[in-house]
Amino acid sequence: MSEIRGVITALATAFRPDGELDVDSTRKLAAYLIENGSHGLVVAGTTGESPTLEDDEKVDLLKGVREEVGGEVTLILGTGSNDTRHSVELTKMGAEAGADAGLIVTPYYNRPTQAGIRGHFEAIAEGSPGFPLVAYNIPARTGVNMPPELLEELGHIEEVKAVKQANDDELGPIEGLVVLAGNDSRFLPTLRFGGAGGILVASHLDNGRMRTIWDLWQEGRHDEAEALDNQLQPLYEAIGVVVNPIPVKAALASRGLIPPTMRLPMVEPTDKERDAVEELLAEAGVPAA
Repeated sequence: MSEIRGVITALATAFRPDGELDVDSTRKLAAYLIENGSHGLVVAGTTGESPTLEDDEKVDLLKGVREEVGGEVTLILGTGSNDTRHSVELTKMGAEAGADAGLIVTPYYNRPTQAGIRGHFEAIAEGSPGFPLVAYNIPARTGVNMPPELLEELGHIEEVKAVKQANDDELGPIEGLVVLAGNDSRFLPTLRFGGAGGILVASHLDNGRMRTIWDLWQEGRHDEAEALDNQLQPLYEAIGVVVNPIPVKAALASRGLIPPTMRLPMVEPTDKERDAVEELLAEAGVPAA
């Protein structure tokens, strides 16, 4: 199994001006991120606008990115939904298409009980035996939290290897699971308690320094890692000026890395929002276009 650790960037998805999928531009962005420090990528996650991607588009993206970055790079495909049968089938597709793991978000809108969540993960695991799964806990978007005791239970499912924890209030070790920060500002705090890194957004814009934080921490140079993380606080703030992935995609577009197009209901930022993002990026020392 590929290692699920380090700086894993939640890859933005590029679209052409007509809204059609732009696999070539997404591939180029993926290559840029790997060349500049990412250990791995999440394809078709929240930052990749997964709710507006068709299943075949997700698989096409995965195949294109895999061809671009090679077989040694960890690629995780977003294969979860609020429909268990759909999640089972999409996870099978991802495994067959060459993903190293599936990112399985808590079923949203349905508001399942803990028993329902367990059943959801068990069904996906049974549908793709031996294929690693990463649970994704993000109650701000799903309306349902997976508390630590439930995550520990999910860790007893052989295929569930890790959790992307985006509930900062409950961030901490989980017995039986690799823990990844789900929010960029929690990347270093996750390393402090022995977590495995993060699935990150800000790394699109300053991959070098975020990778350096990881490297310094592994070398035991904790004070230097802390100082660098402090420098990047405005960057973490910038990607939250308005809902993800609007800020990061606008910043990438202004730097010529991908087109600015988003699929409704996501829209490009207002001028005021764009200016706020760029001011914070400048404060963090991120080069402008």
